Amino acid sequence: MVNALRPASSAARFGLLAAAIVGCLSPSGLSAAGPEVERGRYLSVIGGCNDCHTAGYLQNEGKVPEKDWLMGDILGWRGPWGTTYAPNLRLYMSNIGEDDWVALSKEMTPRPPMPWFNLRRMTDPDLRALYKFIRALGPVGKPAPDYLPPDKAPPPPFVQFP
Repeated sequence: MVNALRPASSAARFGLLAAAIVGCLSPSGLSAAGPEVERGRYLSVIGGCNDCHTAGYLQNEGKVPEKDWLMGDILGWRGPWGTTYAPNLRLYMSNIGEDDWVALSKEMTPRPPMPWFNLRRMTDPDLRALYKFIRALGPVGKPAPDYLPPDKAPPPPFVQFP
């Protein structure tokens, strides 16, 4: 009986090793998740999601490891609306269903500087791909700071709009 299990154990070990090698060959190990996840990765880059939702992304010319993407930022965006912070999308997406995300994306009007009007122009398949990519990254990190009304001064760092 023990000998009958050894080939399966060897095959299982080989399978795990092969999966690990393939994961190391892709940028994040997520490309094996399918074309929708790849499309979501692409959309997060060209759509500018990382510009605000990934700490240090703009300052480092996009050279932030993918494992650190979309976890929000402590950089405040202050203007007549108050001070907003880019939320941790990885935590956010872990608490919302895909259909709810698509519907919300077509309706929401968050405070500046979020370009919600661009999000509304995305197709349903693109919104679903973005959702799947963010979900594939996993729910890690901390929530971003809470919104501050216009009469509350934010702690640094923050960007001041006229």
